[in-house]
Amino acid sequence: MAKKDIHPKYYNKAEISCACGKTFTVGAAKEHIEIEICSECHPFYTGKKKIVDTLGRVEKFKKRLAKKKK
Repeated sequence: MAKKDIHPKYYNKAEISCACGKTFTVGAAKEHIEIEICSECHPFYTGKKKIVDTLGRVEKFKKRLAKKKK
């Protein structure tokens, strides 16, 4: 038998707001959720590839990959 009153309140129309300005609703345990990135502004979905690499890790990876192909 399941215990009573152990689950959080479920909101069928929880509002999600992204930093880009898009808002949409989903079911969640919080009534309002703020996110930094969504499908409207994520580079994978928009096709705008932008890599922020301050330590040169991407270049190191590409060099290693090129060595393996040779």
